[in-house]
Amino acid sequence: MSRGKELPAELHPQVRDLIVRLRRLKDRSEYSTRQVAARTGYSARSWERYLGGRSLPPREAVEALARVCGGDPSSLLVLHEMASDRWGETHGGSPSTSPPTTDQEPPAPVTPWPYGRAMRVVLTAGVTALVLSVSAVLVLAAELAEAREAARAARADTVAAAGATAPDPAAVLPSLHTCRLARTDGRWYAGHSRTLRAVATYGHTGPVVIEAQCLLRRAGASPGDVDGIFGPLTRRAVRRFQDREGLTVDGAVGPDTWRALRTWGAT
Repeated sequence: MSRGKELPAELHPQVRDLIVRLRRLKDRSEYSTRQVAARTGYSARSWERYLGGRSLPPREAVEALARVCGGDPSSLLVLHEMASDRWGETHGGSPSTSPPTTDQEPPAPVTPWPYGRAMRVVLTAGVTALVLSVSAVLVLAAELAEAREAARAARADTVAAAGATAPDPAAVLPSLHTCRLARTDGRWYAGHSRTLRAVATYGHTGPVVIEAQCLLRRAGASPGDVDGIFGPLTRRAVRRFQDREGLTVDGAVGPDTWRALRTWGAT
């Protein structure tokens, strides 16, 4: 997949944001499309469709790419959830969740064997057993994925709790964006937005979210990576800060929370 290849113009901005993040992650790893395919179990043609915006990658493919290329799957999965909701608006349907692992030619049609009813019964029983086996495997895979997600969230909570008491909260976790903290007229700014009234809440993305994440870190309520995505970790950080400062605990950054973040620690 070429780094400069244009994405389809009809893509929804949230779908485009997900694909751009996946492209950057792959390019930063310096893996070729075939190397990514070999390491994730999804074919090179599938990755060309995913990274070209012609097909929305399954949730498992996004998680596999993050694992292989050293990215943070939590923020990417939040983006994938929002992109999935928007995909049908421009493509008239939901993305497929069945990950193709190889690009094989379809099997040739099978001519029915003329062995009568007994053979049909045997074939039907075999197909039924196969379907049940595949269903059991899919259920087990879903349970394992949920367990991994729960463990990941628990680790993130532990790191965030440690950041609340660290002397330098901005150093607890690596950032995808730079926080350029500066104080002007008694208020703190991080270089991404100077708003005092914009409302940032779950699912939002962009500079206003980056500004809020930087100020939350400065106030000792780490939101995880400063990635510009208002996901579960950012919402938890906002609620911790609001509870600590005696504000209404709603998990959204509004005028009262902005005022407290920009003046936190002022003497």
